[in-house]
Amino acid sequence: MTENNSPNSPQGLPLLDVEVLRTFVAIAETGSFTRAAQQVFRTPSAVSMQIKRLEEMLGRAMFVREPRQVHLTPEGETLLGYARQMLELNDEAVGQFLSPQVGGTVRLGAPDDLGTRVLPNVLSQFARSFPAVQVNVRVGRSPDLMRRLDIGELDIALLITEAGHQPHPLAEAIYREPLVWTGREGGVALQRTPLPLAVADRGCAWRRMALASLERTGHRYRIAYTCEHTGAQEAAILQDIAITPFPRSLVQSPLRVIEEDEGGLTALGDYEVVLLRMPARGAAAEALAQHIVDYFADL
Repeated sequence: MTENNSPNSPQGLPLLDVEVLRTFVAIAETGSFTRAAQQVFRTPSAVSMQIKRLEEMLGRAMFVREPRQVHLTPEGETLLGYARQMLELNDEAVGQFLSPQVGGTVRLGAPDDLGTRVLPNVLSQFARSFPAVQVNVRVGRSPDLMRRLDIGELDIALLITEAGHQPHPLAEAIYREPLVWTGREGGVALQRTPLPLAVADRGCAWRRMALASLERTGHRYRIAYTCEHTGAQEAAILQDIAITPFPRSLVQSPLRVIEEDEGGLTALGDYEVVLLRMPARGAAAEALAQHIVDYFADL
């Protein structure tokens, strides 16, 4: 075992990081680094680095890595039991101090991609720390969410927009990531004319960024598949029906990033997740907003 003389550990033993344990449990339960990365909303490389540091610290391999799945080693099985107990104890301890202070209902709006891919994990973590707060979620298109925020039907809203674009006076950028052209490994959709696209409906920032890029380069294109759900767009890509603009963190085999200048395409640039919160909405809304900001800051 690696020697650790941390002042926080009087016995000279290393201290386990709670967030690393959450990632470890997610991998054990999903059997996949990629699926676990989506669950904890980190990149697969960040998840791999967390587990590498954990294994180096404990001096044991926690997983047997196979091409399509990972399995716990005997040492990993032992750690899993401890990890679950430690996470439960951590959440219980934090809840004892925070839950009596904050309660009420918060109305949160988010676009489909964040509402289905990100929010379940964010809200499950928030509920463990603030069990007395009830969060009501509305998933919808960005223009509708901004309208509902302005008329007082929402307390907080998350939006996806082009980097540097200010969609609302209260917008606060909390996350930034490259948007990339994405196709299927070995697929031929990129070679078709006009270029077939899978995108969300009008009002989607990723759609606007993609179409603006194609129009700048004079590409002929057609909307071959329209759906608000990234999962459905991914299905269209897997069937080689079209290509799509996707966040780089979502592109995993058998999807691939279409590199700049390939097929004459140009870089799409970055997109941002922005947070909007109405002022004076109370402690519960502020607690959730800060939790969301902290969550994205750790990615």
